[in-house]
Amino acid sequence: MPRAITRHDRTGAAADAPAGPLAPTPAQTIGPFYGYALPFPGGEQIAPAGHPGTVTVHGCVRDGEGAPVPDALLEFWQAGPDGGRTGAPGSLRRDPATGAVLGRNGVDFTGFGRVPTDADGRYAVHTRPATAPAGHPDAAPYLAVCLFARGLLHHLFTRVYFPGHPAGRPTDPLLARLPAARADTLLARPDGPGRYRFDIRLQRSADGAHEETVFLAYR
Repeated sequence: MPRAITRHDRTGAAADAPAGPLAPTPAQTIGPFYGYALPFPGGEQIAPAGHPGTVTVHGCVRDGEGAPVPDALLEFWQAGPDGGRTGAPGSLRRDPATGAVLGRNGVDFTGFGRVPTDADGRYAVHTRPATAPAGHPDAAPYLAVCLFARGLLHHLFTRVYFPGHPAGRPTDPLLARLPAARADTLLARPDGPGRYRFDIRLQRSADGAHEETVFLAYR
């Protein structure tokens, strides 16, 4: 039998509350805690500012209802112009006294960027045109993306492919295995000179008008 629960009235006197089921506690979001230490100055500058041929990739992260996610964090990796994936170490400058990251040195292309979404769920990174990784001649050029967001116990992986490489789509190991509608969720859209738009949707919309972005599982 459930026990009566003792409570106190406004005078401080104890009283017995009716026995019965308790109301559930309010739901709480898991995190995020990314904004404290992970973002760093110049995180969006994968290519040095002013580098010729730099392109901008921008977009919005949205949930299943289409609402923007204002506190997500995105990490980008890409192969270098030669297809190498080793990156260029030493591009981040640190304060010699505190160790705090001051920003990039403005010279090296590292192939890595990290950027949070703003209050409207938007992000933007500036980088060099994508290339296919060395040793994978059948792959279409892409950016690898890792997404952190509130409520996610595990981060999500996806890719950004670019138009202008139609020959690579039928032979790419990933795109070739996806139905056309699903593959389209990985394709950036031209959005002006040197600009591409790539939105990320965490779930398929209820009306089916918008597909969930394809996310990858690595084994």
